[in-house]
Amino acid sequence: MTPRSGLVAILPCRDLDVSERFYARLGFARDPGRETWQDGYRMLSRPDGARLHLRRAEDGWVVPERNPFGLYLYAEDVEALAAVVSAEIIGGDGPRPTSWGMLEFALSDPDGALVRVGRALRN
Repeated sequence: MTPRSGLVAILPCRDLDVSERFYARLGFARDPGRETWQDGYRMLSRPDGARLHLRRAEDGWVVPERNPFGLYLYAEDVEALAAVVSAEIIGGDGPRPTSWGMLEFALSDPDGALVRVGRALRN
């Protein structure tokens, strides 16, 4: 289902299968009916409506050690997601409260893109 309004990141990846497996651990799956939509492109979504498109990167586009891309996933299930990827969390700790009012953690995807996952702190 295509939303009426929204913004979706299109993330270049060196290996679509590896990236898709990584994002599946954060709750993403291929959009129903678009499983084989186009070679070199994947449309993913989460049940909560978060969406992400993966695109095969051209040679030289993505250098993991210098990848400038970053994503922020707003998710209510922050603690559950952190448990799934706990060994990969930057800084080694689970979600932490931030001074800007979020409970969040960060990790890098297989191509070195920064992925932050968070939700607003509950009062």
